[in-house]
Amino acid sequence: MTKVLQNVQMLDEQGELKTVNIAMADGKITAIGQDVTVAGAELIEGHGLIVAPGFIDVHTHLREPGFEHKETIATGSASAAKGGFTTICAMPNTKPVPDSVENMQLINGLIKDSAVIRVLPYGSLTKDISGEVRTNIEELKAHGAVAFSDDGVGIQLASTMYEQMKDAAQHDMVVVAHCEDNSLIYDGVMHEGKRNKELGLPGIPSICESVQIARDVLLAETAGARYHVCHVSTKESVRAVRDAKAAGIRVTAEVCPHHLLLEEMDIPSDDANWKMNPPLRAADDKDSLHAALLDGTIDCIATDHAPHTVEEKCCGMVGAPFGIVGFETAFPLLYTQFVETGKWTLKQLVDWMTVKAAEIFDLPYGTLEVGASADMILIDTQKEQTIDAEGFVSKGRNTPFNGWVAKGWPVLTIFEGNIVYQEAE
Repeated sequence: MTKVLQNVQMLDEQGELKTVNIAMADGKITAIGQDVTVAGAELIEGHGLIVAPGFIDVHTHLREPGFEHKETIATGSASAAKGGFTTICAMPNTKPVPDSVENMQLINGLIKDSAVIRVLPYGSLTKDISGEVRTNIEELKAHGAVAFSDDGVGIQLASTMYEQMKDAAQHDMVVVAHCEDNSLIYDGVMHEGKRNKELGLPGIPSICESVQIARDVLLAETAGARYHVCHVSTKESVRAVRDAKAAGIRVTAEVCPHHLLLEEMDIPSDDANWKMNPPLRAADDKDSLHAALLDGTIDCIATDHAPHTVEEKCCGMVGAPFGIVGFETAFPLLYTQFVETGKWTLKQLVDWMTVKAAEIFDLPYGTLEVGASADMILIDTQKEQTIDAEGFVSKGRNTPFNGWVAKGWPVLTIFEGNIVYQEAE
């Protein structure tokens, strides 16, 4: 049946809003315009709210299979839908790891059975994400791997990364890297700066991240690979990416909302809900991330949604796992802190969460145009509410933003023409 989303405001190429109706059938957008009507169509009233393409998150952790006590594909994808995401890319740190055709087929089956939105799985670069034995990129690509990563750990051997970059280049696949030199972690749990010393906690130096980015961009240049840097957090990392782009190396990068919104001095205490990897860095690092996003050095925004149980996060940082959840708070936090304050335009924010992310992996999503997948969200920019972790759809409650007040909430999510989330009246 044809459906028409009527009376919505859509951003044009200049960032101006215009009132339109959007018709959709068989999972695709069939018409967009002020006068679009279809006899007998099911009408979805937009109430004059802003319509945007469904968000794309290229860095997420759904935990299933193997860690269903933290999250499942069902709860994670539902949480993403509530946050306005219709396409998410799931990292391979599951059990089993998607490092073989058999394991990739298992994960694809779980996604087909449980996901309420589009979930695209990563293949791992090495067996069991151990950084040692390389996986077969050609086989995993043939069975649905969106890209390749050992996210959660940096690949320590340059030779392993180089050989996989060469294979990935041969098959036109993106190598995606969590950059971290293990010899420079020093058992740290937060950024090595001022605040860790005040709290008496071991620090993670910035060089731990940036030195591996510097290595990898040179490997990518030699291999002719497409290389994407996860969750950039330091000014030195920004410089390495910026210099690599200037040299013509095929590198892209992402930044997380929490690294744009917070820095080390915001950490109130030895509270593991503030423990993430990479950690919250210094104020000048945060400033460099803002500048890099605006000048195109950083290409997109990704949440690194990483749910853990309350029990795992209930004590101090030492011993607790790294990671925070992000699906349900990403857009309203960024909208409130940057669009409402005039630092960004709404179009910039939407682009960083949609089309810019899609471009990195050649995904045919993230736009509102005739023929595109009918993936879209309604955003109520006037809606203001307090973030309450107890109300999350995700199993994870681990967020440093609990109690923050934010505006600009997704209230309706449509995936392939079907409503997958609607705020209760």
